[in-house]
Amino acid sequence: MKVLISGINYSPELTGIGKYTGEMAEWLSEQGHEVRVVAAPPYYPEWKVRDGYSALRYRHEEMNGIDVWRCPVFVPSHPTGFKRIVHLLSIAVSSLPVMLCQAFWRPDVVVAIEPPLFCAPGAWLTARFSGAKCWLHVQDFEVDAAFALRILNIPTARRLVLSIESWLLRRFDRVSSISVSMVDRLHQKGVARERCFLFRNWADIEKVIYDAAAADDFRRQQVIPVDTFVALYSGNMGEKQGLELVLEAAERLQHENILFVLCGDGAARERLLQRACNMENVRFLDLQPNHLLAGMLSAVNVHLVIQKAGAADLVMPSKLSNILAVGGVSIVTAEENSELGRLFSEYPYMGLLCPPGNVDELVECVKYFQLSHRVPCHPKVRSYAEQHIGKTMILSRCEREMLSIQSRATGYK
Repeated sequence: MKVLISGINYSPELTGIGKYTGEMAEWLSEQGHEVRVVAAPPYYPEWKVRDGYSALRYRHEEMNGIDVWRCPVFVPSHPTGFKRIVHLLSIAVSSLPVMLCQAFWRPDVVVAIEPPLFCAPGAWLTARFSGAKCWLHVQDFEVDAAFALRILNIPTARRLVLSIESWLLRRFDRVSSISVSMVDRLHQKGVARERCFLFRNWADIEKVIYDAAAADDFRRQQVIPVDTFVALYSGNMGEKQGLELVLEAAERLQHENILFVLCGDGAARERLLQRACNMENVRFLDLQPNHLLAGMLSAVNVHLVIQKAGAADLVMPSKLSNILAVGGVSIVTAEENSELGRLFSEYPYMGLLCPPGNVDELVECVKYFQLSHRVPCHPKVRSYAEQHIGKTMILSRCEREMLSIQSRATGYK
């Protein structure tokens, strides 16, 4: 196939949507398909365009055999609701002419990655002009999340925006998302069941695996004593997470032998750093390169998967995949009736569920794991990862679906 991918985030971003889009594109290319990508220059999660790239100029580059077109984008240093809209609109506008030019390449499948939904019309038009099938993959329900978390606080516009979103979703030949509840939400928004597709985020279970030696190296490099209990949050530090909760728990536990590590970057990092400046049991780390990831994840006693109330069925934390791959146990803030809540109820060995925003419960969960002396790697958790979220398994299923809809378009059997 010829596969054209449109979005905002792409490699070499180490986390979030860009990581998954990059791995998907490279995997499809390795299977012999021709892949092209239209995206912004890398900026996430730092909200700063990487050195060597420009936010103002178009650029074409080849990355691991894939043609990538970088398009200008507005990247606010302090993203607010309005600035985020301008940010997402900017890539939709700048990428449109590049996408339309790709119609002459005659792709077989055009894949749009949401967020941003603003890029969906350009992907759909390109597919229509080239005769390709169009696929929208929803990583986050950005519209619902923006209203639920009050990033957008315009109640009168809600119905109109959701109606436009529903109309766009129904235009695509396939619409996928990363959890069962998010696929159900697609159907609730008007997408026919036969057009919905479950496309989970994955873990590279051959590379991300518990590594005791690497864990020891990580602790030595970070000067963390062997007997110190470590609770790790790793990922984006944004508004959806509500990471102030972790700092509140750390304040309550400052006299215990517990170290809270927050690894990553994002819009809320500076605010969190200022609040934690005098807290000796809190440490901030930059995002770790891929070759150090397994060591860091293996070195901690419990992982923190923190989200605000109402976000659990609108976004699915991508960090959970790698946690499961190393056999890590987690404390997850999510409602019991959410997908995460049901997952941890069905597989209680994965960790504990904590009500979002409840610092008392979070403190009790951390103390429970500290006293229970859990080993860093739980074999049942690793087994779940191998059975359900292996990279090759998930991407092979996606490839088969792409081939299926492309075959129906061409009449091939």
